[in-house]
Amino acid sequence: MLDSLRALLAESRLARLGLIALGVLIVGGALAFGGWTWWQSQQAQGALALAAAGEMAQTAQAPGAPPAARAAAIQALEKVIAQHPRYAGLPEAAYRLGNLRYAAGEYGAARGAYQVALAQGAKGTVRTLAAVGIGYTWEAEKDHAKAQNAYEAALAGLGPKDFLYEGILLDLARAQEFGGRRDAAIETYRRLLKDVPESRRADDVRTRIATLQSPAKP
Repeated sequence: MLDSLRALLAESRLARLGLIALGVLIVGGALAFGGWTWWQSQQAQGALALAAAGEMAQTAQAPGAPPAARAAAIQALEKVIAQHPRYAGLPEAAYRLGNLRYAAGEYGAARGAYQVALAQGAKGTVRTLAAVGIGYTWEAEKDHAKAQNAYEAALAGLGPKDFLYEGILLDLARAQEFGGRRDAAIETYRRLLKDVPESRRADDVRTRIATLQSPAKP
């Protein structure tokens, strides 16, 4: 009799444990599904917002576009960034915002937007273009040393076969020239000729090297 009671109690405990485990799985699954659904919804909303803001940005960058169009596009992109902080396309929104700020001559604000793009995990071409954009803002402000650092950072991980590689080398050499680093500029131009021997700009690059190597006029 006692053994039967113990067995019954043991079975009862196992049953309760089984029900608890099942309940945990069901609740966990429901939470995971709910979280995934919410995340998907956020991505969809962010994509729609960026698409609309992107069209506005494209219009604002067209020749003859009024300043009001740029201001509206800037506001729309800032809204995307503020309202959709978890949106996977946020780096692109920040990059587009940087371009508009740069076009408006707001170099500090443009640099901030490009930095947001990088901080939010921009990858591939967007990462490279945002890094180059930072260099452009420093050049526009005549800070050639910081521009050089930005272009060198943009070159990180790129090779001669990357289509932006040649252009960034030219940017770097230009910043070195205007920054008074003649020897460094010559080396960068030579690097371009070595890494991209079929460059359409090869003749211009050789001319720049010859000019930099010529004795300075008194």
